[in-house]
Amino acid sequence: MTELEPYDGRAQRPLRQVNRDAATPFYEAITKAFGWLMRRTSKQNWGPASAIPAQGPLIVCPNHISNYDAPAIGHFLMWSGRFPYFLGKRQVFTWPVVGWIARKCEQIPVDRGTDRAGDALTHARAALEKGRCVVIYTEGTRTKDPDLWPMTGRPGAARLALTTRTPVIPVGQWGAQEVMPPGRPGFHIWPRRTMRVIAGPPVPLADLYGDEPSKADLQVATDRILDAITVLVEQARGQQAPEGRWDTRVGARQPH
Repeated sequence: MTELEPYDGRAQRPLRQVNRDAATPFYEAITKAFGWLMRRTSKQNWGPASAIPAQGPLIVCPNHISNYDAPAIGHFLMWSGRFPYFLGKRQVFTWPVVGWIARKCEQIPVDRGTDRAGDALTHARAALEKGRCVVIYTEGTRTKDPDLWPMTGRPGAARLALTTRTPVIPVGQWGAQEVMPPGRPGFHIWPRRTMRVIAGPPVPLADLYGDEPSKADLQVATDRILDAITVLVEQARGQQAPEGRWDTRVGARQPH
C-alpha cells in the first residue's frame, strides 16, 4: 500500500499550533486528551491539512467502514484545524462516558427509523449557521459492500449541502476496520494500526443549489459526493475500486 504524501507529522504537534477553530473549553480539553490517546494507540498517515478550509461552515463526508471511523476521522479533522460535529445514531448518546462526552461536545444525534429522524438535519443546519464543521456519512450507515468500498448513498448529506449552499469536502479513510472489524466483536489496537485519511477538494455542487432540490438533483449530488469519496478511498487503500456500487436493496453491486 502506498504512502499518502505529503504528510507533515502534525499529529505530534500541540493542538493550538494546528487548530484555531472555536470550541467550548470542555471540547478543547477533551480533544487534547483524545489526541494523546490516539497517538499512543494508532499511527497516522494523513493527507495535507490544506484540503480542510480553516474557517466557515463546512460539511465533511467520509466513507463508513467501522465503528472506529469517528475517532480516526475526528483525530484527522482536529489536527487539520477544525473541531468536528458528527451526526451519529441516538444509541451512541446513551452509552456510558462516550455518550456523556458526545452530549457535552454538542454532537448531533440521529433518531433513525422514527418521525424525528429529520430533526438531525435541522440541528446540523443550526451548527452550520454557527460556522461549524459538520460530519455526515453519505452512506447513512456502515457499508455493506463485502470488500468495504463505498456503497449507494442516502440523500441527507446532499439535501443539507444543496439547501444551505455549504461546501462539501469528501474524505477517504482506511485502517479503522482493523481496529474494530465491521460485524465482528473485538477491539484491536496492538500492534498499533495505521489510520490512513485523506481529504479532497470540494465536490462541485453549485449548479444544483436550491431551497427545494428535486429528487433527481439530490441523486446527482449524492452520486457526485460518493464518486469523490471513492477516488480518495482508492488512494488510501492503494487499490482500484470495482465497477458499480453495492446496493443494499438488491444485495449486489449495480452499474453506476
